[in-house]
Parts: sequence; structure tokens; C-alpha cells
Amino acid sequence: MSRILFVTWDGGGNVAPAVGIAQELLHRGEEVRFLGQEQQREALERAGFAFASYRKPGPWTATGKRGAVTNAIGFLRLLTGRGLGRDLVEEVKKTPTDLVVIDCLLFGALNSAARAGLRRAVLVHSLYTAVDRKMASGAPGAVARISGLRPRKLWAEADLVIVATLEELDRPAHPKSAVPLSYTGPVLPELARHRTSPAASATPTILVSFSTTYVAGQAQVLQKVLDAVGDLPVRVLLTTGPAVEPDELRAPANAELHRYLPHAEVMPTVSLVVGHGGHSTTMLALAHDLPLVILPINLMFDQVLIGRAIEEERAGATLPSSSAPAEIRTVIERVLADDSCRREAQRLGKAIRATQGTETAAQLLQSLMFPTPSR
Repeated sequence: MSRILFVTWDGGGNVAPAVGIAQELLHRGEEVRFLGQEQQREALERAGFAFASYRKPGPWTATGKRGAVTNAIGFLRLLTGRGLGRDLVEEVKKTPTDLVVIDCLLFGALNSAARAGLRRAVLVHSLYTAVDRKMASGAPGAVARISGLRPRKLWAEADLVIVATLEELDRPAHPKSAVPLSYTGPVLPELARHRTSPAASATPTILVSFSTTYVAGQAQVLQKVLDAVGDLPVRVLLTTGPAVEPDELRAPANAELHRYLPHAEVMPTVSLVVGHGGHSTTMLALAHDLPLVILPINLMFDQVLIGRAIEEERAGATLPSSSAPAEIRTVIERVLADDSCRREAQRLGKAIRATQGTETAAQLLQSLMFPTPSR
């Protein structure tokens, strides 16, 4: 039995892949625990993991409704702060560890792990292209470099870099990247990987789901989607997540508003997903053979690139979040009626399910600790 420590942060879409891989490792008999922000404790302990929290991670939280500047500063401090790295080293000293699996954006933690000589894997929880362009080459990377950290160097020097996405969608990340990448496919709930094509329905159901983290203006975009679908012959399921209060929105007669619904259970009844381009929701929709309409609301990370990839693959459409309800309605109607979008979504869904991302990632981590002897 190996002792594995996952090092994470409360960012929304980055957590589920780490938890999915960690649960698979638990099932395989490994000892797995987490180091993260205190607000993650309850959920991770409920999932069966031992948990330790950072001592001073800073004030940033995924659902905190702060001003844009304050939010950005807190986020950058979280990613580049060396305190998280010191906490990581102290945790490993306290509890012996064979492998640390570190979220790709925790540059301070990656640096401390490297300096301490820890065996480490990097977990990329979205398109590597987005992580490279928007983070390493964007503001987080610039702040990291001022602090003496080199994101790409930290990734390249790790023992393993897992990219938990469908490689076909991640262009042009490979083979030009100087970082050795191991694509596993998306890490998804069990139900999603055994998806069958939905039966035809007289009244299509649309799932509307945006970010679980706070993004300024998200409630307004959700309202525009509700206004767009209000007079369509469809059933609408909308999940607000923890960052938006359901009573902030005006629901038409054909819409149900929920703070939370288990998407993997709902999607078999759905014909179309309207989302923000978050990696987890997008991959789960494709794994259920569902086309998408994407309105990116956070232009700083992966949503625009994911939307572009979906449109290039003809598995849906992307439009600006500033679009008027009439424009959103027109695109939703077009994608719903376009059989070619559904066929392309089904093709991508089949490819995603074939990767078996959770098992593949767990196997790579185990192989890192127990390499196959050369003959």
C-alpha cells in the first residue's frame, strides 16, 4: 500500500477530477489523503479521505463575492504563495508520503515539492492549452515569475503530468509542448461512462448550468438564457450552484430552478446543455452524447478555448455572454434541430468513454510508484 497526498484548492472544476482519481486509488487499496483549503474539509472527509488544511491560504474563496481587483489579488496569492508549499512540506514530514499529486496551478506548492525532492505528479484538470496560454503565459504566470517561479519548468520537472481531458480537443498543446504530457481522458462519474443514446422525446429538455464559482455578471447571463427559452416548446432545468441564489432569477413557466442537481443522473433525460464552457460540465455533457451551447463568462481561463473547440468539432455552438435573449434563442433552436451537432457530440462522447479517464489516471500514478521492471 502506497501513501498518496493530493494537494488541491477550492476552485470548483479542479476538485472533481482529483477526487475521482483519489477514490479510484482508494478502491485499489492505496492510502490517500488531501491537503487543501479549510472549506473543503467537510466534503472531502465525507468522501472518505483524511484531510489537512493550509494554515494561511489567504482570503480567496470560490464563492466569495468580492470586487474584481480584490478577487484577482487573492487568487494570485493563492496560486503563487510559498506558504502553501511550506504547509505541504510540513505535512509530508508529519505523515510519510510516497507520492504527492499537485494541482497544476499551485505554483508555490510545486516549487516547494521540487526543492524538497518529493516524488510528484501534476494534475491538469482542463485543456493543457488553456493552462499554458491563460495561466503560464497570463497574469498568474507573470506573478509567479516575479516571485522566482517558472510554471512550465515546474511542470516539466515533475515525475508525471496528467492531463485529464480528451486529447483531440486540446489543440495545439501536443506535440509542440516542452512539457511531457500524459493524456488520460476526462475523469467523470461512473454513470456517465455507460451512457446510451437518449430516447426521442416530444418535449426536449434543456439543462442550463454555469459555474459553481462566483463570477461577476453570472446571474444576469442566466436570466438572459431563461428569457430566451421562456416561449420555446422545451422543458428547462437550471442549476444555479452555490454562487447564485435561485430567487435572484425570474423563471418562466417551462423552467425549474434548482441550486443543485446531480448532472450525471439528469443528463440521460436531456437533449441539450447550455453552459459556460467549464471543463467538467462540458466533458460530462459530451460523455452523455449531448450537444452544447456555450456562453463563456470568465474570459481569463479555459471557457473561450473550450467553446471554440466544441464549435470547431461541430458539436455545438458558442456565442458571447453579452448576446441578447433573441440571439441566444436562435442559437438554441438551431442546435436543437441540427442532427449533425448531435452526431458529432455522440462521436466525441464515444471517444471520451473509451478513454476510461479515472482508471487510466490511477494506473499511471500507480505505475509511477511501482514501475514495471525492464526485461
